[in-house]
Amino acid sequence: MTESEQTGTFLVTAADDQSAVLKDVHSGQVHTLSSNPGVSEDEAVRGTVAPDPPMNVSWQLVDVETRWTVAVERSSESPTANSKEIASDNPDGELVKQERAGTGEIHVLSVPDDLTDQAVDDVLDDREGLLSRAARLDVNRVEVRSAPGVVAVRYMP
Repeated sequence: MTESEQTGTFLVTAADDQSAVLKDVHSGQVHTLSSNPGVSEDEAVRGTVAPDPPMNVSWQLVDVETRWTVAVERSSESPTANSKEIASDNPDGELVKQERAGTGEIHVLSVPDDLTDQAVDDVLDDREGLLSRAARLDVNRVEVRSAPGVVAVRYMP
């Protein structure tokens, strides 16, 4: 690995036949690839990028350790009893993060009952944020559950 190469976990934020854009999920740095090595939008890639000589303004994906897709879904299931309890113990607008048993996290947001649907829509509208967090957590599924006053975002393997 050369000094200018960067190894990390990246979210593919855009991709077409000619190029792709990778965003480092830890630093937020964006890397525009000069060619597309076969990645698709919304994929997570753990690997190494290197600048294209001689100007070093575009990048190449020179090594792929692993890659995976992340699914984001609105679940019809209600939040767990634990998530509801967390929400009831916190004021509206409060976000609590809790590790899951095994891999992943659960983010519980307390909201006013009449704004629950809007809060779910707002969470789902931040697709890039959901995908980036999932890639950071090394999971491949994001599930959003809700009940009046509580929104639970589950990051799961």
